[in-house]
Amino acid sequence: MTNWWVVTDLDGTLLDHAYDWQPASVCLARLRDLGVPVIPCTSKTAAEVREFRIAAQLDTPFIVENGGAVYGGPPADEWRLVLGQPSAELHAELHALARILQLPLQALSDCSPQQVQQLTGLSGIAAQRAMQREWSMPFLPPAAEHWPNLQEQASLRGLQVVLGNRLAHLLSISSDKGLALAALKRHCAPPQLRVLGLGDSPNDIPLLEAADVAVVVPGPEGVHPQLQAGLATRGWEKAPAPHGKGWAAAVEAILNLDLKGLSSPGGT
Repeated sequence: MTNWWVVTDLDGTLLDHAYDWQPASVCLARLRDLGVPVIPCTSKTAAEVREFRIAAQLDTPFIVENGGAVYGGPPADEWRLVLGQPSAELHAELHALARILQLPLQALSDCSPQQVQQLTGLSGIAAQRAMQREWSMPFLPPAAEHWPNLQEQASLRGLQVVLGNRLAHLLSISSDKGLALAALKRHCAPPQLRVLGLGDSPNDIPLLEAADVAVVVPGPEGVHPQLQAGLATRGWEKAPAPHGKGWAAAVEAILNLDLKGLSSPGGT
């Protein structure tokens, strides 16, 4: 069992859109008891994931900002692997793309506190943590007809754009969730490692492609259209329910866990 890593997206996958992971709390506790690392792989910032790790009682490495960096170790001796480009540079690149394409590409960091709350559902300290970007630049996505031109122009500048649940993200071409997972495996993977990867959005595709077993977690309206092809042609599996409930059921089935009769340790 200990040769497995469970590498998971957070928002929309393990967490629902109110940031609740309670339906998966029993499964998370069982994995912890069995010594199976649960590794967040998310668009969230390091500051956000540090808080989540405390709440979920995780001491594993974590991948942040869509693969911009990997962190691990105890707080007093934390290590970091950087793959991405500094957010200040990406902010300038986003403005350049807006000028080239004549599109109002508004960075999350340029939004008012009210706009941030409306876009993310976060306010106060939680919103401040979400704004502590180091290796990515989230922005309001343009209309679908502009997406191909945006991707093309970003590629010409050595960049990429990916789509999450709420926002688009401008990244270095050298950073995505799959590349970050590969870097983490080089850093500290055990022998004969197998990776169970779980995600729900297009920005999770590199993670799902890099996993040994890939699970698509649906939203309340079903599987994201851009992930349908993976289910049809790549052997990806589909969780039986949205968010934490489906996440736990898929992990339980694939890793042959027995969660019956176990009480919930709590969660938020």
